[in-house]
Amino acid sequence: MQRGLELLIAQTILQGFDAQYGRFLEVTSGAQQRFEQADWHAVQQAMKQRIHLYDHHVGLVVEQLRCITGGRSTDADFLLAVKEHYTRLLPDYPRFEIAESFFNSVYCRLFDHRSLTPDRLFIFSSQPERRFRTIPRPLAKDFYPDRGWGTLLTNVLSDLPLRLPWQNKSRDVEYIIAHLTETFGAQTLQQSYLQVANELFYRNKAAWLVGKLYTPTATLPLLLPIHRSDDGELFVDTCLTTSAEASIVFGFARSYFMVYAPLPAALVEWLREILPGKTTAELYMAIGCQKHAKTESYREYLNYIHAAADEKFTEAPGIRGMVMLVFTLPGFDRVFKVIKDRFAPQKEVTAAHVRACYQLVKEHDRVGRMADTQEFENFVLEKQQIDPALMTLLLTEAPEKITDLGDRISISHLYIERRMVPLNIWLEQVEGQPLRDVIEEYGNAIRQLAAANIFPGDMLFKNFGVTRHGRVVFYDYDEICYMTEVNFRDIPPPRYPEDELSGEPWYSVSPGDVFPEEFRHWLCADPRIGPLFEEMHADLFRADYWRGLQTRIKNGHVEDVYAYRRRQRFSVRYGKQPQTDQA
Repeated sequence: MQRGLELLIAQTILQGFDAQYGRFLEVTSGAQQRFEQADWHAVQQAMKQRIHLYDHHVGLVVEQLRCITGGRSTDADFLLAVKEHYTRLLPDYPRFEIAESFFNSVYCRLFDHRSLTPDRLFIFSSQPERRFRTIPRPLAKDFYPDRGWGTLLTNVLSDLPLRLPWQNKSRDVEYIIAHLTETFGAQTLQQSYLQVANELFYRNKAAWLVGKLYTPTATLPLLLPIHRSDDGELFVDTCLTTSAEASIVFGFARSYFMVYAPLPAALVEWLREILPGKTTAELYMAIGCQKHAKTESYREYLNYIHAAADEKFTEAPGIRGMVMLVFTLPGFDRVFKVIKDRFAPQKEVTAAHVRACYQLVKEHDRVGRMADTQEFENFVLEKQQIDPALMTLLLTEAPEKITDLGDRISISHLYIERRMVPLNIWLEQVEGQPLRDVIEEYGNAIRQLAAANIFPGDMLFKNFGVTRHGRVVFYDYDEICYMTEVNFRDIPPPRYPEDELSGEPWYSVSPGDVFPEEFRHWLCADPRIGPLFEEMHADLFRADYWRGLQTRIKNGHVEDVYAYRRRQRFSVRYGKQPQTDQA
């Protein structure tokens, strides 16, 4: 009888995962219709809905298991037997790797993230070799230039499942050929061929064609963002063919793609060739499997910590925050962020508010300007790998979150986030054109966040980071809010000359009031930076600029978001549109 119960529980968990991933694919499959109908608000809602599906179905399974067991507690041997049965169900299961993560999530929900050991959980995959097997279902189609690249590209675009008419397909084909010829030369192009993913990758207001360009010397990405005009006609906005460009498109600061992937492991392996700088976790994240990406991220951490046993955790570089304690490993590309037990007096927020802000970022369109995070509970560190200064800091700033386990400690809650160079440190190290570029990037980041209905709150340089591609990304979320919640005001004229000399404002200030003119005090204080910012972003100091954005948002307008520079758009390169580079 006990053996039958163990098997029933294993089957119930796997059936629960089947239900979750079925709903995941159902929501994903609606992306084409949402794109064709230009239902951009439905795009945003579907993104949030798909993120919530996972936890919802974990909760349903947990309730089922409590009913099956009658609420009785289970011993270690029983749990090990359940996992053994579950493992036996996976060898022929097509999404085994994500099913393992689902099992982990159910276990953690049942046991409140306690006793997280490899014998009870799938800390490492039960079938690590399976991800490298030959994929049974073709994921892509090959196109050869036997009749020239014009015919090849026409066939590629005509092969797409989109049901809207093209604005000017022959023009777009000419633009793509022009870009490829300029980049590779006509001779190399004639010796190359194209492989195109069967499924389109939908995000924001674009449907991305993702392909591989096989040249005589290399395999390169070929990405075509397809947009819908206001008249309901399709057009290709640009062509991207470098690994750096592809890395930005699939970056950690962007929302997850909607791409129909019944075999996610196969798609991840296919993408790996054109995204060599991305980890397995990042690739799963990009296609929307964020919970399994968390599993892979933890595995990457464990592999690193095993190989770098001599490295010690230290406080991360930069100005220490008033809300978060941030630490890292010197060679690791991520940081660990712990909410302090008590905040500085000027921070009128709670830990619950901070967690809500991080969840908002997880669900919102990050427009390439907010870093994604992975949330962990009861995260264990070896004491010998913690620098004494950091240990003192943890015990001083977050003692309620630290549990002493002898030769280890457990941190009850933390976030893991991609490591970047703090913008304030970057600014100290650059001059000339690099300085100009990063100030342009910083202002553009603020603009794009605002256009996506996000007001950063604290816009100090220390709250932004610079990626390896030179992108400026916001990563301090404790003061963010929706643009529509802010009251942008002009500073009233002084009543008397003495008012301007006073340390106190001569006007009333209510909660939610923001005076953009005041941004100038800290953004332009550095004489190297002030003139550049005034030249490129002076409108950010005007309340009417912000109120104008609010009006557009309240009227239901959804801004276009580009994962590339505006100067790369075909309409700018070949169509002679005015160039205002705010990508």
